[in-house]
Amino acid sequence: MKRYLITCLGNIGPEYAGTRHNAGFMLGDHMAEEAGVSFTSCRYGDMAKVKVKNCELMLLKPSTFMNLSGVAVRYWMNKEKLPLENLLVIVDDIALPFGAIRMRKQGSDAGHNGLRNIASELGTQNYARLRFGVGNDFPKGCQVDYVLGKFPPEEMAEMPALLKKASEAVKAFCLSGADFAMTHFNK
Repeated sequence: MKRYLITCLGNIGPEYAGTRHNAGFMLGDHMAEEAGVSFTSCRYGDMAKVKVKNCELMLLKPSTFMNLSGVAVRYWMNKEKLPLENLLVIVDDIALPFGAIRMRKQGSDAGHNGLRNIASELGTQNYARLRFGVGNDFPKGCQVDYVLGKFPPEEMAEMPALLKKASEAVKAFCLSGADFAMTHFNK
């Protein structure tokens, strides 16, 4: 059975629930609920294991806060002895319109502190990521308030369908590879 670490980025604590920066956590929660499994506390986060055909997806929601996500990723990659190509990081992205998803096999952190820390801890940027668009409708200098702000009700109403699509992209990555997922979900 192929095993993957699906790292869903976000910040722990009720004050961050439903915020744009927690789009990764929201996708992890959606996938666990869809599979009928629960998250359990583990070292550096909460984990739920989902079986999809011949793959085991270890959904990790790091408890290290966004800016130290790499500590959790490095620990679990080493503990589970996973190759780099079996890592997928789910992250919010202000450069994409709300609801757009973009799969990449590698790339820069694009100013995202969670991705920057993961690259620092792993010593490479050559890991796959799925960027979930949260839009960028904020005045200059208000980026932090925007990403730590909650999705408005009209966007939350769209989330179930968007999370389902993103979940399908994650499964495609694991079952058929990054190239297949990029071709079918990067639109």
